[in-house]
Amino acid sequence: MTGVLAGLADAGIDVSDAEFLLGTSAGSVVAAQVASGADLASLYRAQVEPALQQRELIPREGALAEVFAFVEKLDTEVSDPLERRRRMGEVALAADTVAEADRLAVIEARLPSHTWSERLLRVVAVDAVTGESRLFDRTSGVSLVDAVAASCAVPGVWPPVTIGAARYIDGGIRSLTNLDLAADYTRVLAIAPMPDATLEADAAAIAGRGRIEVVTPDDPSRVAFGTDPLVPTTRTPAGHAGFAQGRAAAPAVAALWSEA
Repeated sequence: MTGVLAGLADAGIDVSDAEFLLGTSAGSVVAAQVASGADLASLYRAQVEPALQQRELIPREGALAEVFAFVEKLDTEVSDPLERRRRMGEVALAADTVAEADRLAVIEARLPSHTWSERLLRVVAVDAVTGESRLFDRTSGVSLVDAVAASCAVPGVWPPVTIGAARYIDGGIRSLTNLDLAADYTRVLAIAPMPDATLEADAAAIAGRGRIEVVTPDDPSRVAFGTDPLVPTTRTPAGHAGFAQGRAAAPAVAALWSEA
């Protein structure tokens, strides 16, 4: 995602001035970085240059594949979305992961600012017990680091994040893009590195009354992600692939962004 944004900017299309930033999972990190006013070129270098990369934790081997397999199983066995999310929460709460404090430290290091900006930024997480989704923003009374960490808490891979009396997991459990939460806007740019079944319908709903451009991974990007996009070694190749794709997407995004 950072590579795509930097590639767009390099081609003359800087979309970091968006009126509303909505982030889910890894997208919450990118949205918070952009909302902080950080320079896109600097954010990109911090992704692709090993000497500038922040320390990352390495997930248990095969953990993400287990999550995907469980999600696929739930999709075939459980029809109620809320119940599916509750079941994912059970997995997250029972999983043997790194310590919550260690994970929070990683998220903290990723963010140029640890306070909410005045920009309209919202990040999505899911209550691990109830399965209900929650939108965090600067009015929520929740720290930016906690909100982003919650949105990124992949169940079974990273620990749920404690906020008040609740524990939260990855907002991608509701939807990998949560694009429906941008339904009030008539010009939308969606960068979806892991599109799901809801993306097409949500994008069509926005297109029915406005304009939307959706950027999903091209073949070089998918190769760069490899079989486990959470492994830190994918950062540099994924960033380079995203940059190239951002430059290629610039004409279509320019047509969207230049509209009155």
